[in-house]
Amino acid sequence: MTDDTTTRFDFADSAAYERFIGSWGRTAGREFLAWLDPPAGADWLDVGCGTGLFTELIVETRSPSAVVAIDQAPAQIEHATRKPVARRADFRVGDAQALPFASSTFGVVASALAINFIPDRLRALREMHRVARPAGIVAGYVWDFMSELSPSGPFRLGMKDVLTDVPALPGAEDSQLGTLHSLFQRAGLGDIVTRTIEVTVEFSDFDAFWAAQTPRYAPTTSMVAALPEYTGLRLIEAIRARVRTSPNGSISYPARANAVRARVQA
Repeated sequence: MTDDTTTRFDFADSAAYERFIGSWGRTAGREFLAWLDPPAGADWLDVGCGTGLFTELIVETRSPSAVVAIDQAPAQIEHATRKPVARRADFRVGDAQALPFASSTFGVVASALAINFIPDRLRALREMHRVARPAGIVAGYVWDFMSELSPSGPFRLGMKDVLTDVPALPGAEDSQLGTLHSLFQRAGLGDIVTRTIEVTVEFSDFDAFWAAQTPRYAPTTSMVAALPEYTGLRLIEAIRARVRTSPNGSISYPARANAVRARVQA
Protein backbone atom coordinates (compact mmCIF):
# COMPACT_ATOMS: atom_id res chain seq x y z
CA MET A 1 0.00 0.00 0.00
CA THR A 2 1.12 3.56 -0.56
CA ASP A 3 1.45 6.14 2.21
CA ASP A 4 1.84 9.89 2.64
CA THR A 5 5.63 9.75 2.21
CA THR A 6 5.36 8.17 -1.24
CA THR A 7 5.70 10.08 -4.49
CA ARG A 8 2.35 10.25 -6.29
CA PHE A 9 2.27 10.45 -10.07
CA ASP A 10 -0.32 12.07 -12.32
CA PHE A 11 -0.15 10.31 -15.67
CA ALA A 12 -2.45 12.77 -17.48
CA ASP A 13 0.50 14.01 -19.58
CA SER A 14 0.63 10.84 -21.65
CA ALA A 15 2.86 12.22 -24.40
CA ALA A 16 5.56 13.22 -21.88
CA TYR A 17 5.35 9.82 -20.21
CA GLU A 18 5.82 8.05 -23.53
CA ARG A 19 8.77 10.26 -24.52
CA PHE A 20 10.52 9.44 -21.25
CA ILE A 21 9.88 5.70 -21.03
CA GLY A 22 9.57 4.85 -24.73
CA SER A 23 12.93 3.61 -25.99
CA TRP A 24 14.21 1.66 -22.98
CA GLY A 25 10.71 0.62 -21.98
CA ARG A 26 10.41 -1.08 -25.37
CA THR A 27 13.88 -2.60 -25.01
CA ALA A 28 12.98 -4.12 -21.65
CA GLY A 29 9.60 -5.22 -22.99
CA ARG A 30 11.09 -7.06 -25.96
CA GLU A 31 13.53 -8.93 -23.72
CA PHE A 32 10.74 -9.74 -21.27
CA LEU A 33 8.51 -11.16 -24.01
CA ALA A 34 11.35 -13.25 -25.47
CA TRP A 35 12.01 -14.70 -22.01
CA LEU A 36 8.31 -15.24 -21.34
CA ASP A 37 8.01 -17.19 -24.61
CA PRO A 38 4.19 -17.43 -24.57
CA PRO A 39 2.41 -19.52 -27.18
CA ALA A 40 1.39 -17.88 -30.44
CA GLY A 41 -2.33 -17.36 -30.81
CA ALA A 42 -2.95 -16.77 -27.10
CA ASP A 43 -5.49 -14.27 -25.84
CA TRP A 44 -3.86 -11.63 -23.65
CA LEU A 45 -4.74 -9.22 -20.89
CA ASP A 46 -2.31 -6.30 -20.48
CA VAL A 47 -2.78 -4.92 -16.95
CA GLY A 48 -1.74 -1.29 -16.40
CA CYS A 49 -1.17 -0.74 -20.12
CA GLY A 50 -0.54 3.02 -19.91
CA THR A 51 -0.20 4.46 -23.40
CA GLY A 52 -0.01 1.00 -24.98
CA LEU A 53 3.75 0.62 -25.45
CA PHE A 54 3.77 -2.97 -24.17
CA THR A 55 0.50 -3.71 -25.96
CA GLU A 56 2.20 -2.74 -29.21
CA LEU A 57 5.01 -5.20 -28.52
CA ILE A 58 2.54 -8.01 -27.83
CA VAL A 59 0.81 -7.39 -31.16
CA GLU A 60 4.09 -6.95 -33.08
CA THR A 61 5.96 -9.97 -31.73
CA ARG A 62 3.62 -12.61 -30.25
CA SER A 63 0.84 -13.14 -32.84
CA PRO A 64 -1.97 -12.98 -30.26
CA SER A 65 -5.50 -14.06 -31.12
CA ALA A 66 -6.84 -11.15 -29.06
CA VAL A 67 -5.53 -8.47 -26.67
CA VAL A 68 -7.44 -6.56 -24.02
CA ALA A 69 -5.52 -3.76 -22.32
CA ILE A 70 -6.66 -1.85 -19.24
CA ASP A 71 -5.43 1.12 -17.25
CA GLN A 72 -7.08 3.24 -14.56
CA ALA A 73 -5.90 6.53 -16.15
CA PRO A 74 -8.47 7.70 -18.72
CA ALA A 75 -5.94 10.05 -20.36
CA GLN A 76 -3.56 7.19 -21.07
CA ILE A 77 -6.31 4.99 -22.49
CA GLU A 78 -7.45 7.89 -24.69
CA HIS A 79 -3.87 8.29 -25.93
CA ALA A 80 -3.60 4.56 -26.65
CA THR A 81 -6.85 4.46 -28.62
CA ARG A 82 -5.47 7.03 -31.07
CA LYS A 83 -2.63 4.69 -32.06
CA PRO A 84 -2.67 2.15 -34.91
CA VAL A 85 -2.45 -0.68 -32.35
CA ALA A 86 -6.02 0.15 -31.28
CA ARG A 87 -7.17 -1.63 -34.43
CA ARG A 88 -5.79 -4.86 -32.95
CA ALA A 89 -6.27 -4.34 -29.22
CA ASP A 90 -9.27 -3.47 -27.04
CA PHE A 91 -8.26 -0.60 -24.72
CA ARG A 92 -10.44 0.01 -21.67
CA VAL A 93 -10.36 2.04 -18.46
CA GLY A 94 -10.24 -0.48 -15.62
CA ASP A 95 -8.98 -1.19 -12.12
CA ALA A 96 -6.29 -3.86 -11.73
CA GLN A 97 -7.58 -4.49 -8.20
CA ALA A 98 -11.05 -5.46 -9.50
CA LEU A 99 -10.64 -6.77 -13.03
CA PRO A 100 -13.95 -6.61 -14.94
CA PHE A 101 -13.62 -10.08 -16.46
CA ALA A 102 -14.92 -13.55 -15.70
CA SER A 103 -12.60 -16.11 -14.14
CA SER A 104 -10.41 -18.19 -16.47
CA THR A 105 -10.75 -15.79 -19.41
CA PHE A 106 -7.18 -15.26 -20.67
CA GLY A 107 -4.27 -17.47 -21.64
CA VAL A 108 -1.66 -14.82 -20.74
CA VAL A 109 -2.07 -12.07 -18.14
CA ALA A 110 0.88 -9.68 -17.99
CA SER A 111 1.77 -6.31 -16.51
CA ALA A 112 4.61 -4.11 -17.75
CA LEU A 113 6.20 -1.50 -15.46
CA ALA A 114 2.98 -1.10 -13.50
CA ILE A 115 2.68 -3.52 -10.56
CA ASN A 116 4.48 -1.19 -8.14
CA PHE A 117 2.03 1.65 -8.91
CA ILE A 118 -1.00 -0.43 -7.84
CA PRO A 119 -1.96 0.44 -4.24
CA ASP A 120 -3.02 -3.11 -3.27
CA ARG A 121 -0.55 -5.18 -5.25
CA LEU A 122 -1.45 -8.52 -3.68
CA ARG A 123 -5.12 -8.01 -4.49
CA ALA A 124 -4.23 -7.14 -8.09
CA LEU A 125 -2.10 -10.26 -8.49
CA ARG A 126 -4.89 -12.39 -7.09
CA GLU A 127 -7.18 -10.81 -9.68
CA MET A 128 -4.65 -11.53 -12.43
CA HIS A 129 -4.53 -15.13 -11.18
CA ARG A 130 -8.33 -15.37 -11.16
CA VAL A 131 -8.82 -14.24 -14.76
CA ALA A 132 -6.05 -16.48 -16.15
CA ARG A 133 -6.97 -19.92 -17.44
CA PRO A 134 -5.64 -23.13 -15.90
CA ALA A 135 -2.07 -23.67 -17.12
CA GLY A 136 -2.03 -20.03 -18.25
CA ILE A 137 0.79 -17.54 -17.68
CA VAL A 138 0.74 -14.67 -15.19
CA ALA A 139 3.78 -12.40 -15.38
CA GLY A 140 5.13 -8.90 -14.97
CA TYR A 141 8.19 -6.72 -14.66
CA VAL A 142 8.97 -3.46 -12.87
CA TRP A 143 11.91 -1.11 -12.64
CA ASP A 144 14.19 -1.80 -9.67
CA PHE A 145 13.15 1.32 -7.77
CA MET A 146 14.46 0.03 -4.45
CA SER A 147 18.02 0.04 -5.83
CA GLU A 148 17.44 3.34 -7.70
CA LEU A 149 18.06 1.53 -10.99
CA SER A 150 15.06 2.91 -12.85
CA PRO A 151 15.57 5.41 -15.72
CA SER A 152 15.10 8.15 -13.10
CA GLY A 153 17.76 6.65 -10.81
CA PRO A 154 20.63 9.14 -11.32
CA PHE A 155 18.22 12.08 -11.00
CA ARG A 156 16.85 10.75 -7.72
CA LEU A 157 20.30 9.88 -6.37
CA GLY A 158 21.44 13.43 -7.13
CA MET A 159 18.41 14.74 -5.28
CA LYS A 160 19.28 12.57 -2.29
CA ASP A 161 22.84 13.95 -2.34
CA VAL A 162 21.51 17.48 -1.88
CA LEU A 163 18.06 17.24 -0.28
CA THR A 164 16.84 15.49 2.85
CA ASP A 165 13.16 14.98 2.01
CA VAL A 166 13.09 13.12 -1.30
CA PRO A 167 9.86 11.07 -1.25
CA ALA A 168 9.88 7.34 -1.93
CA LEU A 169 8.62 5.99 -5.23
CA PRO A 170 5.36 4.01 -5.21
CA GLY A 171 5.84 0.35 -4.40
CA ALA A 172 9.63 0.56 -4.28
CA GLU A 173 9.65 -2.02 -1.49
CA ASP A 174 8.05 -4.55 -3.85
CA SER A 175 10.28 -3.89 -6.85
CA GLN A 176 13.04 -6.41 -6.16
CA LEU A 177 13.17 -10.06 -7.19
CA GLY A 178 12.61 -11.52 -3.73
CA THR A 179 9.60 -9.39 -2.88
CA LEU A 180 8.08 -9.88 -6.32
CA HIS A 181 8.49 -13.64 -5.99
CA SER A 182 6.79 -13.47 -2.59
CA LEU A 183 3.85 -11.46 -3.98
CA PHE A 184 3.27 -13.98 -6.77
CA GLN A 185 3.52 -16.86 -4.30
CA ARG A 186 1.07 -15.24 -1.88
CA ALA A 187 -1.32 -14.74 -4.80
CA GLY A 188 -1.50 -18.52 -5.13
CA LEU A 189 0.66 -18.87 -8.24
CA GLY A 190 3.18 -21.65 -8.84
CA ASP A 191 6.17 -22.48 -11.03
CA ILE A 192 7.53 -19.01 -10.29
CA VAL A 193 10.68 -17.92 -12.10
CA THR A 194 12.46 -14.56 -11.83
CA ARG A 195 15.17 -12.73 -13.74
CA THR A 196 16.70 -9.29 -14.21
CA ILE A 197 16.61 -7.28 -17.44
CA GLU A 198 19.46 -4.83 -17.95
CA VAL A 199 19.08 -1.85 -20.29
CA THR A 200 21.12 1.24 -21.11
CA VAL A 201 19.40 4.62 -20.89
CA GLU A 202 20.79 7.20 -23.32
CA PHE A 203 20.29 10.89 -24.02
CA SER A 204 21.89 13.16 -26.62
CA ASP A 205 23.00 15.66 -23.97
CA PHE A 206 22.30 16.87 -20.43
CA ASP A 207 19.51 19.20 -21.55
CA ALA A 208 17.63 16.28 -23.11
CA PHE A 209 18.19 14.23 -19.96
CA TRP A 210 16.93 17.07 -17.75
CA ALA A 211 13.84 17.66 -19.88
CA ALA A 212 12.94 13.96 -19.72
CA GLN A 213 13.46 13.81 -15.95
CA THR A 214 11.21 16.78 -15.21
CA PRO A 215 7.85 16.04 -16.87
CA ARG A 216 4.69 17.63 -15.54
CA TYR A 217 3.34 14.28 -14.29
CA ALA A 218 6.22 13.76 -11.82
CA PRO A 219 5.77 15.38 -8.39
CA THR A 220 9.53 15.86 -8.05
CA THR A 221 9.35 18.37 -10.93
CA SER A 222 7.46 20.95 -8.86
CA MET A 223 9.70 20.15 -5.90
CA VAL A 224 12.83 20.95 -7.94
CA ALA A 225 11.25 24.07 -9.47
CA ALA A 226 10.59 25.47 -5.99
CA LEU A 227 14.22 25.20 -4.84
CA PRO A 228 16.24 28.37 -4.14
CA GLU A 229 18.64 29.18 -6.99
CA TYR A 230 21.77 28.15 -5.08
CA THR A 231 20.27 24.80 -4.06
CA GLY A 232 19.06 24.23 -7.62
CA LEU A 233 22.58 24.75 -8.97
CA ARG A 234 23.99 22.34 -6.38
CA LEU A 235 21.37 19.80 -7.44
CA ILE A 236 22.32 20.07 -11.12
CA GLU A 237 25.98 19.48 -10.29
CA ALA A 238 25.12 16.52 -8.06
CA ILE A 239 23.03 14.95 -10.82
CA ARG A 240 25.75 15.59 -13.43
CA ALA A 241 28.14 13.66 -11.20
CA ARG A 242 25.74 10.68 -11.22
CA VAL A 243 25.69 10.14 -15.00
CA ARG A 244 28.33 9.17 -17.54
CA THR A 245 28.98 11.94 -20.07
CA SER A 246 30.90 11.07 -23.24
CA PRO A 247 33.27 13.51 -25.00
CA ASN A 248 30.46 14.46 -27.42
CA GLY A 249 28.18 15.36 -24.51
CA SER A 250 25.85 12.36 -24.72
CA ILE A 251 24.73 10.66 -21.51
CA SER A 252 24.25 6.98 -20.75
CA TYR A 253 23.71 4.90 -17.64
CA PRO A 254 22.37 1.46 -16.69
CA ALA A 255 18.84 0.64 -15.60
CA ARG A 256 17.38 -2.63 -14.39
CA ALA A 257 13.96 -4.21 -14.51
CA ASN A 258 13.00 -7.21 -12.38
CA ALA A 259 10.72 -9.78 -14.00
CA VAL A 260 8.55 -12.63 -12.73
CA ARG A 261 6.53 -15.30 -14.52
CA ALA A 262 4.30 -17.99 -13.09
CA ARG A 263 1.78 -20.64 -14.08
CA VAL A 264 -1.79 -21.14 -12.99
CA GLN A 265 -2.36 -24.62 -11.62
CA ALA A 266 -4.04 -26.80 -14.24
